Amino acid sequence: MGYPPEPWSLRGRMVVSVWMLPLALVPAVPAELHSAVRVVRLGSRALIGTAWVDYRPGGDLSYRELLAAVLMRAGLRPRVTITHIWVDSPASRDGGRELWGIPKELASLELTAAPGIARADVASARPLVRVPIGFRCTQELHGAAKTTAVRATARCGPARVRWDIDGDGPLAFLRGRRPFLSLVADDFRMRFGGSRQAGS
Repeated sequence: MGYPPEPWSLRGRMVVSVWMLPLALVPAVPAELHSAVRVVRLGSRALIGTAWVDYRPGGDLSYRELLAAVLMRAGLRPRVTITHIWVDSPASRDGGRELWGIPKELASLELTAAPGIARADVASARPLVRVPIGFRCTQELHGAAKTTAVRATARCGPARVRWDIDGDGPLAFLRGRRPFLSLVADDFRMRFGGSRQAGS
């Protein structure tokens, strides 16, 4: 096994944008999840989150990541499902796939640029105060739904981000659109997954 057991302890910085898309443009989730989670609908629209993440030394792994996720629900409980994700670390790719069913692919990534996929200009970001962050991620693993807890603290604040989406790339459904909200989570400290004993 070329990756750490769960939970992963991670540190770094991320820039998150939130988009509102017509339901027809929302990325599909695996059929195995349909009985476990549903897309959160806001009328005829849904919420998509994208994030650039720089996982820095001091955690179990250090690497860069670009992802897109759909806001879902299990009953009334919020969930996220990652539909697109790229990393520049084989260990992160393999661990994400095998531990939690996160469909990570390898890509050449700069801090906010992924050739053939997207790039972003973070025009301004203002970390303000350290706050707790918690959510659960539901993915398909071995033909069933796998829900994983994520806990973090970060110095969060508003950001101004200009996106340039490749019209022929896998995130083309965002081309020509603008996020309605962008945030920076600076100096985050994250715990992804269950106990080491339970995950061993």
